Amino acid sequence: MTAAGLGLAAPALAQSDTRPSLTIAVQKISNSNTLETPREQSNVGFRVSSLYAESLIGTDWLGNLGQVPGLATAWRRIDERVVEFDLRAGVQMHDGRIMSAEDVAFSLGGARLFGGASAGREPPADALAVARRTFPGFERMEVVRQGVVRFVNRVPDVTLEGRIAQNVGVVLSRQGFETAENWQAWARRPIGTGPYRVAEFRPDVALTFEAHDSYWGGRPPARRIRFNEVPEVASRINALLSGETDFATDIPPDQLPIIERNARFEVVGSAVNNIRVLVFDKGHPVLRNPLVRRALTHAIDHRMIIESLWSGRTEITRGLQLGFFGDMYLADWENPRFDPAEARRLLREAGYRGEAIPYRCLNNYYVNQTPTAQVMVEMWRSVGLNVQLQMMENWSQVVEPGAMRGIRDWSVTHVFSDPVGSMLRAMGPLGELQRGQEWTNAEFNQLCTALESSTDRARRRVVFRRMLEIIEREDPGYMVLNQAATFIAKRRDIRWRPARGWPMDFSAANLGFGG
Repeated sequence: MTAAGLGLAAPALAQSDTRPSLTIAVQKISNSNTLETPREQSNVGFRVSSLYAESLIGTDWLGNLGQVPGLATAWRRIDERVVEFDLRAGVQMHDGRIMSAEDVAFSLGGARLFGGASAGREPPADALAVARRTFPGFERMEVVRQGVVRFVNRVPDVTLEGRIAQNVGVVLSRQGFETAENWQAWARRPIGTGPYRVAEFRPDVALTFEAHDSYWGGRPPARRIRFNEVPEVASRINALLSGETDFATDIPPDQLPIIERNARFEVVGSAVNNIRVLVFDKGHPVLRNPLVRRALTHAIDHRMIIESLWSGRTEITRGLQLGFFGDMYLADWENPRFDPAEARRLLREAGYRGEAIPYRCLNNYYVNQTPTAQVMVEMWRSVGLNVQLQMMENWSQVVEPGAMRGIRDWSVTHVFSDPVGSMLRAMGPLGELQRGQEWTNAEFNQLCTALESSTDRARRRVVFRRMLEIIEREDPGYMVLNQAATFIAKRRDIRWRPARGWPMDFSAANLGFGG
């Protein structure tokens, strides 16, 4: 596709640049209509952020999800509160400047994350809340010397490296932030270090990147990458098959054969570092009783849903945890069993009389979201639960407080290999579940503090187990559905591998043409 076809002014050297351009059809580009990572902590935000912004510590998305050098070539623990980083030399940012230690200190410790910017550039409250949740013990950033920085925490924290690897703390241009017209102008075209720079962002329509040819990791193989927002699955598939796009994301398993029958295309993908859950709002009069919430969890046949709607292509996780937790993984943990008789018994004990329970749902924002919801409503009905499915247009309607908020869909991305990066991030005192006043539990919150502050691995395992007992069994705040899986349809002649997470990697190491 030409630059003119993309609605962009052609670069001066465009005629001599023979690299291909790519077009990707996605169901959603951004939930916040910005690209600032603290504001866009979502599957759709994670998909694109690594194209333009990078962290000191990277993630091996194509391998074991382990930590790898990013904008730091090495790091070391000074003590339980301090991590020191050797910065990669000569990294050119999208504005042509060489990344400095001051850019790093600003990005992880300045006004962009924690506030205090000049008028008009102050980040919105939700972005500041995410920064505080990501770095709750942050004390300061120190520039030891040019090329070396230190992250200093107020309290001991065994998870500092994982926190710093998150895309909340990506390194961006301090000068770009401080000279932007306002925060929104900055947030729609942040200046980072990634292989592609933001060229044009049209909210709810398209997001276009151009190659950052001075990228430290090698010249990008694509000249331009454009993400088109195409909400309907059928339209994304048609766009791919007709040649309008080169990739189509978020393809449900039942649609894969349509694409695989065509020799020009293939489907790639697998389960990723995300778990789909249902959230229960304790503020609803019926759900205030934990017995009703427990009944909801026992009425669902998860295995049947996996086999019928997912063709067995994903798995039910053991609670809100994944195997890459290492020694923090509780391999013997069991989810509430499928037991309709137990569900009916709990409802009788609760004195439930068929009162309506609302279930707010979006139309396939998540793959298979709507059919899964419809199947679960019938399963609940079979044990006597009157769950009313309500289709919403956007996330604001889903989470809007009020008497009609009862059950909703959500997902939790495991941003690093510890429960702090998922359980606390989502469900803790600073997480979305409690900030939205859907659920809270005093003992659980005390355990959150213990999990974050303890450096004793055995003690942390005990604490984590008790947290799961509370929030998944005794006083349910959510119900695990399954490990999320993403399937991407693409032209077969494009050499590209999917990540084990949401990010789409189009760097020189993972993109080729003509084979």
